[in-house]
Amino acid sequence: MNKYAKILKLRVFIIVCFGQLISLIGSGLTGFALDLWIYQKTGSVTQFALVALFTTLPPILVSPIAGAFVDRWDKRWTMILSDCSAGLATLFIAVLFFTGRVQVWQICVGISVISVCGLFQSLAAAATTSLLIPKKHLGRVSGILQIGESSAGLFIPGLAGILVLTIHIQGVLLIDFASFLFSVLSLLIVRFPKPKTATTTISKNQLGKGSLKTEIIYGWTYITSHPGFLGLLVYFAIINFLVGIVSIMLIPMLLNFVSSATTGSVMSIASLGTFIGSLVMAAWGGPKRLVSGILGFGLLLGICIVLAGLRPYIPIITAAAFFGFFCFPLIGGCSNALLQSKVALDLQGRVFAVQGMITNSSLPLAYLVAGPLADNVFEPLLASGGPLSGNIGIIIGVGAGRGIALLIIVLGILLIMSTIYSYLYTDIRLLENSTE
Repeated sequence: MNKYAKILKLRVFIIVCFGQLISLIGSGLTGFALDLWIYQKTGSVTQFALVALFTTLPPILVSPIAGAFVDRWDKRWTMILSDCSAGLATLFIAVLFFTGRVQVWQICVGISVISVCGLFQSLAAAATTSLLIPKKHLGRVSGILQIGESSAGLFIPGLAGILVLTIHIQGVLLIDFASFLFSVLSLLIVRFPKPKTATTTISKNQLGKGSLKTEIIYGWTYITSHPGFLGLLVYFAIINFLVGIVSIMLIPMLLNFVSSATTGSVMSIASLGTFIGSLVMAAWGGPKRLVSGILGFGLLLGICIVLAGLRPYIPIITAAAFFGFFCFPLIGGCSNALLQSKVALDLQGRVFAVQGMITNSSLPLAYLVAGPLADNVFEPLLASGGPLSGNIGIIIGVGAGRGIALLIIVLGILLIMSTIYSYLYTDIRLLENSTE
C-alpha cells in the first residue's frame, strides 16, 4: 500500500470516528436524562431496571441476523441508515415529551429501536476499522476509540444534569437528534475503500456465503469450529455476568456507610480509571500475546473486586474501583484487536454479532438476580445476629451493606477462578497460534 493510500484511509477513519464520537455524546446525554426522568417520575426501581433491560435485550436477540446483514451490506450505508433510524426514534421520543403524552412503555419501545440501530452501527464500524487500519495498529486504535468513550463518560452525567435543569429533557433529546445528523453528515462526505474480500483465497462455503439463513447460522458455526474463540467468549460472558451484578451492588453498598456525595466521588474516580486505561491501551497497543493481556487484566479485575468488598474503608474501595475500571478498556482493547486480526473481513459482521450475543446474554440475567441475591440471601447472612456474623462478619463487618460486600467478594473470587481455568484451557491460551 502506498503512502498516499494510507494517509487517505487514516483521514477517512478520523472523520468517521469524530462523527461517531459526537453521536455517542448525544446518546449518552439522552440515556442519562431519561434515567433521571423515569426514576423521578415513577420512583420505581423495577421500571428503572426495565429500561436497562430494553436497552440490552433487543440487540442480543437480533445479533445473528444483524451480523449476516452487515456482512452483506455496504458498511458506510449501514452506518448511515442506522444513525438515521436511531435519530428518528430519538425524535419520536422528543415529540412525546413535547406533547405531554409520554409513558414509560413508549420510552422502552424507542430505546429498543435505538439500541438495535446501535448494534448495526457498531458491527459495521468494527468491520470498517479492520478495513482502514493495519493489523499491527488495531490494539492502539481500539484504545484510542475507548478514550473517546471513557472521556465522554466522565462529563456526561454532570452535563446531562445541568441540561435537564436548563433546557429540560426535550432540549437534550433535540441535541441528541442533532448529533445523529452530524454523524450522518460525516459519513456522507467520505468514501470507504473497496474491501479485498477473502473469497480470493477462501471458498464461499468457508465464508458461509449462500442464503441469508446459511449466513446467519455460519457466524455461530465459525465460532464453534474454533474452540479457542468459543472458550474466550464464554469467559467474557462470565465476566459480564459477574461484573454486571457488581455494577448494580457497588452503589448500594457504599450508600450504607457514606454519603451520596462520597459515593459520587468514588464512581467519578472509577470512571477516571477507565479513561487512564484507554490512554494506556492507545499508547501501548497491548502485549504481543493478546490473550495474555485479556487474562492478565481479567485476573487483576477479579482481585480488585475482592478488595472492594473486603472492608468498609473508602480509600481501599476507591483504589480497587479505579484499578478495576482501569482493566476494562485493556481487556476490551485486546479482545477487539484479537478478533479483528484473526477473523476475515467478510466474516467480521457475523462473528462480532455472535460475540455480542454470547457475551451480553448474561447481562439481563445479572440484572434479574442481583436484587434477590442481595436482599434475600447475602444481607440476612451478615445482619446483626445473622448466621455468618460471628465468623466472616468479624473480618468484613456486620450490618447493612456487609451482605452485599460478601456477595461482591464471592463474585471476585469466581472471576479469579474463571480466569485461572481459562488460562489452563489450552485452546484459549494458544488461540493466537491458530490460523484464521
